[in-house]
Amino acid sequence: MSVIAYTLAAFILATAVATALFRDVLSTIIVFGAYSLGMAILYTVLFAPDVAMTEAAIGAGVTTILLLLTITRTSRPPTDQLFERLNVPAVFVVGAFVLVLLVTVLPEMYPVGYEEAPAWANDAVSQYYIENAYKDTGAENTVTAVLAAYRGFDTFGEAVVVFSAGIAVLMVLKREVFV
Repeated sequence: MSVIAYTLAAFILATAVATALFRDVLSTIIVFGAYSLGMAILYTVLFAPDVAMTEAAIGAGVTTILLLLTITRTSRPPTDQLFERLNVPAVFVVGAFVLVLLVTVLPEMYPVGYEEAPAWANDAVSQYYIENAYKDTGAENTVTAVLAAYRGFDTFGEAVVVFSAGIAVLMVLKREVFV
């Protein structure tokens, strides 16, 4: 990976940790928007423009605006602390999950731009999708077959972004309205 990708990964990690630790809702929303924008840029660097556009539009755009509108319509309790105390068991669980992902996913991934990767080495890959999408997946629409079957992991990631945005709104509303 390039220096840009490593820099983006460090930025994303820093904003993710800050999002989890900030106690002030406005600060959390702003840092979360920066996190989403960093993810969109990283997806672009990793040659996944469709995921990048979705992350930029929904994660950095719509979700941030929706969250900001939510806090304008609810009351913000005064906070005397900027950070929450660290939940050690939660940090352990997240750390274990990240370690499992690193051990299982990284060895199976091709480097970005690797000439021998199936999509780069074989120009007939897209032709294969067009000719065999229905036979392989049962989906009548080739785009649906690619998004739901061939690139299901990417689509799952996009769904997680949308779901996370909804959960974040519910958490903000619950914290702000019922406090």
